[in-house]
Amino acid sequence: MSGPLEGLHVLDISNVIAGPFAAALLGDFGAEVLKVELPVGEDGKGGDPLRALPPHKEGKPLLWKAVNRNKRAITLDLRKAEGQGILKRLLPRFDVLIENYRPGTLDRWGLDRDSLWKLQPRLVILRVTGFGQTGPYSGYAGFARLFEAYSGLTYITRAPGEPPMHPGYPIGDPVSGVFGAFGVLAALLHRAKHPDAPGQEIDLSCTEAMMRLLEVLPIEYDQLGQLHEPVGNGNAYVSPAGVFRAADGEWVTFTAATQNVFERFCRLIGRDDLVADPRYASNPLRMQHAEALNGIVAEWIGARPYRDAIRELSDAGVSVAPVYSNRDIAEDPHFRARASVTRVADADFGSVAVPCVVPRLSATPGEARTSGPAPGAHNAEIYGGWLGLSAAERAALQRDGVI
Repeated sequence: MSGPLEGLHVLDISNVIAGPFAAALLGDFGAEVLKVELPVGEDGKGGDPLRALPPHKEGKPLLWKAVNRNKRAITLDLRKAEGQGILKRLLPRFDVLIENYRPGTLDRWGLDRDSLWKLQPRLVILRVTGFGQTGPYSGYAGFARLFEAYSGLTYITRAPGEPPMHPGYPIGDPVSGVFGAFGVLAALLHRAKHPDAPGQEIDLSCTEAMMRLLEVLPIEYDQLGQLHEPVGNGNAYVSPAGVFRAADGEWVTFTAATQNVFERFCRLIGRDDLVADPRYASNPLRMQHAEALNGIVAEWIGARPYRDAIRELSDAGVSVAPVYSNRDIAEDPHFRARASVTRVADADFGSVAVPCVVPRLSATPGEARTSGPAPGAHNAEIYGGWLGLSAAERAALQRDGVI
């Protein structure tokens, strides 16, 4: 294991995506991450709920494997006193604890922050919840669709007059994970600068993470008193822009993001008259005539296959992209050349494809090494090697549903 975070030890007791994604980001850059989840019973119940979410291959959870890459995994029931005692024995080894239980849950289990800091005074605790540790909504359940709806994303993600739309993936979770990893690193930097500083608690509201992305919404309402209304596949800031269908039925997204790009497009299609037209002399003016301009773009793109449209527009310096499926991503020569999708070792299938480490550091790059492991894959190593529990003791704990 190598990377700029080599030597950092992270205990991940969170579930589903947001917290585990934050932990995996740290693991990408060399942190040693230990994932904790509920034991799995003979009936197959238990473990991280993410394991139950599709897609599956031969009964194995593929999303789990991707989200929980670069981790060791143990099973431990923190609801039981024995499980709480084991966690406390493990904790002094770790720099960071990541959890996503509702506020007060760990306190009820005797794992409140003061108790944790007594065991590891410099521990950084990342608490990931839907709405934060305080406020009227703090006790609410938190799921990505809720974060997206409360933040304003779902309101603006639709065509005018159409029902609100959620993305086809729970984007609120990994977005929150990015903010979580950032918060952990900020706390660790403070700790590094101040060797005598105590541990720190990070209150991450996933809803606030989504709101931070949509930074125009508060200032627009505050200063103009207006709603940020949906524009569908149009663009609220630039014209012409949109998603257009090519002659072969494939889709292309296009945006004339600057004056220069607009003029290049006009020259490409032989419409220098558009450049000279005072109605289109600036982007604010073009926004007033977006429908007409988008019609011109639609006609031009619709008259040729999408690959030809992409090539001609790209060669002319016009902003354009195909609308890719996961198959298109896998086959794209640019992404293949950069290994944007890489392969990691997997215990079930030999290797599996996952996104590369982002970003790429020149001197201390990260590495995607292994996929998410099976439940309790490292129980013997951790409980036997770290804590010195015998095989008989481990068997008894397993029989009692503790590990």
